[in-house]
Amino acid sequence: MSTPTGFMEYKRQLPADREPAERIKDWEEFHKHMAEEELRTQGARCMDCGTPYCHTGIDMIGGTSGCPVHNLIPEWNNLVYRGLWREALERLHKTNNFPEFTGRVCPAPCEGSCTVGLIGQPVTIKTIEEAIIEKGFEEGWVVPQPPEKRTGKRVAVVGSGPAGLATAAQLNKAGHTVTVYERSDRVGGLLMYGIPTMKLDKKVVQRRVDLLEAEGVQFITNTEIGKDIPAQQLVDDYDAVVLCGGATKPREFNIEGSDLKGVHYAMDFLNSSIKSYLDSNLEDGNYMSAQDKDVIVIGGGDTGSDCVATSLRHGCRTITQFGTHTQAPMERDRINNPWPQFPNVYTLDYAQEEAKALFGQDPREFSIMTTKFVGDEEGNLKELHTVQIERIVDETGRKIYQPIPGTERVFPAQMAMIAIGFDGPEQTLVEQLGLATDRRTNVKARYGKYNTNVDKVFAAGDMRRGQSLVVWAINEGREAAREVDKYLMGATVLV
Repeated sequence: MSTPTGFMEYKRQLPADREPAERIKDWEEFHKHMAEEELRTQGARCMDCGTPYCHTGIDMIGGTSGCPVHNLIPEWNNLVYRGLWREALERLHKTNNFPEFTGRVCPAPCEGSCTVGLIGQPVTIKTIEEAIIEKGFEEGWVVPQPPEKRTGKRVAVVGSGPAGLATAAQLNKAGHTVTVYERSDRVGGLLMYGIPTMKLDKKVVQRRVDLLEAEGVQFITNTEIGKDIPAQQLVDDYDAVVLCGGATKPREFNIEGSDLKGVHYAMDFLNSSIKSYLDSNLEDGNYMSAQDKDVIVIGGGDTGSDCVATSLRHGCRTITQFGTHTQAPMERDRINNPWPQFPNVYTLDYAQEEAKALFGQDPREFSIMTTKFVGDEEGNLKELHTVQIERIVDETGRKIYQPIPGTERVFPAQMAMIAIGFDGPEQTLVEQLGLATDRRTNVKARYGKYNTNVDKVFAAGDMRRGQSLVVWAINEGREAAREVDKYLMGATVLV
């Protein structure tokens, strides 16, 4: 323990963000960094609990509790407090291949289950995590570490998102020769295309990809397995295949007018902006522009918020975000949302902060449902019709949304983004290999084992579990690599 009374002596402190009204003028990361002395003080707040729930990483009602990769949080908090940064980096890398990603984009379920949060504000875990890895890069401690010898076994990984990268990193560490196939033109999956640059600078992603290449991982881009290369060919050519293609099939939103021009799926909108920005700083114009438009984002999650932030940077005229959920309470509900569950409380995400700074209010509309899109004579979107809803239990015991009569509204809109989630992985590869799927069309592979019904083929990440967090994808990639190593060698050196 850093100091027995640290959590009593020091208040929780977070790094300042760049001012919302200023940061919407560019696409740079919006977080600032804390001074080393401040970080050491924050590390002192960690209690080193007898049972550190921040480690747990389990699914609980309403979300994740604790860290899915089981980071040794009290250990590296104490090391930071003592100024032993290199030792802290070693402890962090024992459980997490990519803390520079989770330190930026993870919602920090570890903080939600921090014991200090029972009586006050939790430890600033996520900020310290990012600071450790960034200091590691700054000091030159993070260097390529290729394996001393190769096993002669070859593994193909399909998909270069967080699950695929974690799988590749671990299998390469074990000495296997790993080739990662990515259908996009850049490596990184949703880390590269999907998460906007203001949350995760793509130079940070490329930095890690370059490191993996230097360690011996081979990346092949612009190649879609199942289309450019038959899936069976991979099974025939490699000793094992790990599918990490994600859950990229958008949930359909088939209501009246959804085929109008100006109605887009969220990921198409986000990815077009990210690619254009990376290719030309948006100068090529190859993106769906929200400039001077009234924009509606349908969906209250992270993807919806990213659409809000992107639209603001395009220069939209107005922005509104719809959610079917009710507005969260200001404080944790101790009965229905107890610790160590992730706290469901009202907060402003970075995108909502920016919209409020620009337009004077939270852009979100709660408990609202779109009933139809309406277009003009040329088939362009001009407005959305909505109704307020309430959640009830029907006669069969199901929880359903019921419209509230008299609450109908009309919102002007020339652009609408559908950000209501995903319906599992695309099925081309699944069908070619004859893979078993669950009722949600995810590839069927037991958690902790990851082997499918097809010999030599494993699955991990969102392709197996459905849409989830980056940190869960890293967890599954690491664990799948362990199981593949066992399959290939009869035992494993991976943890």
